Amino acid sequence: MIVAMRIAGTTNARRAILAIDLGTGEAKVGLVAADGQLLGAGRAGYAVDLGGEDGRAEQDPEAWWRAVHDATPSALAEAGPVDVRAVCCVGQGPTLVAADADGRPTHPAISWLDRRSQAEADGLATALGVRGWGLGILPKALWLERHGLAESSTRWYLTSWEWIGLRLTGVARATVAIGQTIPDRAALRAAGLSVDRLPPEIRAGELLGALTAEAAGELGIPAGVPVVGGLADALASFLGAGLAGPGDAIDTGGTSGGFAVYWSGDLPLPETSRSFVPLEGRYALGGAMSATGASLDWFRDDVLGGHTTTERLIEEAAATPPGAEGLIFLPYLAGERAPIFDPEARGTFAGLSLAHRRGHLVRAILEATAFAIRHVAEPILAAGVTVTEMRICGGPGRSDTWNQIKADITGFRVAVPVLRDTAMVGAAILASPAVGFHRDLPEAIGAIVRIDHRLEPHPQTRATYDRLFAAYKQLYADLRPTFARLHGIARD
Repeated sequence: MIVAMRIAGTTNARRAILAIDLGTGEAKVGLVAADGQLLGAGRAGYAVDLGGEDGRAEQDPEAWWRAVHDATPSALAEAGPVDVRAVCCVGQGPTLVAADADGRPTHPAISWLDRRSQAEADGLATALGVRGWGLGILPKALWLERHGLAESSTRWYLTSWEWIGLRLTGVARATVAIGQTIPDRAALRAAGLSVDRLPPEIRAGELLGALTAEAAGELGIPAGVPVVGGLADALASFLGAGLAGPGDAIDTGGTSGGFAVYWSGDLPLPETSRSFVPLEGRYALGGAMSATGASLDWFRDDVLGGHTTTERLIEEAAATPPGAEGLIFLPYLAGERAPIFDPEARGTFAGLSLAHRRGHLVRAILEATAFAIRHVAEPILAAGVTVTEMRICGGPGRSDTWNQIKADITGFRVAVPVLRDTAMVGAAILASPAVGFHRDLPEAIGAIVRIDHRLEPHPQTRATYDRLFAAYKQLYADLRPTFARLHGIARD
């Protein structure tokens, strides 16, 4: 509470929004001013419990809260005197938190990485006419109930950011983005879900409640600060990267990776490639992958034992020729979502020889993240969509070696924002109109987002990467029966 009193009583404090990004592996907390300056930031990590071939992926929600608790003082200390005008949390998803009436978890959080509820997702898609992102946490909640794992004390089914919102305010609300379809509760009840555990809805960006004295004391900011309803971190990244008009595209980076481009007209594309976005009159075409960002972390930590840094590995990749001298990697370490939607797919190096060194493997991993983006974008471009430029986000965006690889393989001009933690910035943008920093979201985007530099594709690498991309797609097609066979063996 000492920090809160110091902040509240300081006359020269800068106004800021406390923005929280609850990622898959860490929480990022930033104090963002109305002009987009990042006054202070902090971060703290937590683990994911991966259960092997049964597809389990769970987390302790209390570890999320501890990370927010640990990261916030670092942000406050770096910022100096600051007047916190709002708090907004965005987060990983769709990740399910089952909680009692007081917000205490009644089951480990079921991560978006978890693959056990595929049957429920398929059934709900048929019953509701809604697929993919539109189903949110509902398949996981239904799976929990069908397997007798929903405790009788469970009062709420919440997303990761909604649960943090409950911890901040004591108020349970489901936040709904512009254009998001709200599934019919009668159909959900008919499917067997306890719909009374779904909280009332508010629009993302609306006021959720006021910061409680308990939460304020833990975080070190004044009680009563407005808390604004958040949304999924991927959607927040659309805001934080500055996407505004048709043709604006994004590489969401992060653990999973994803590609999306804003559009406004009708196109002959399946609904699975279309998503609501936080702006009126727009929708996004694209898809989320499963582990493109996690692949390099896996190689660094699990294969190399954590004895080197990401920066060093990328230096070695930069010294390796484009195409890694005939080496390809499939980044399917957690199965794959878009565009193949195959939970049995697995990571694969193809083309290894005694001549390949560590840098070749890293180069192949970096190139795979870009091939995955191109794979998602290919049918969208074929349908007539044009990409003006692709904004880069997250940790990978700090490396221009990696950024240039993405430009070369996709053929897109790449724009690198000043603030690359775009989900965190997006949380600040989302909250800004609610507390009067800006008139609306487009104005907030224009005021807060700035581009640091741009990279153009190198035409001399195009022929090599076109051939490798064809091989990348064919490799999965050839290995798909083998992946299914290996999945069966692993489950026996």
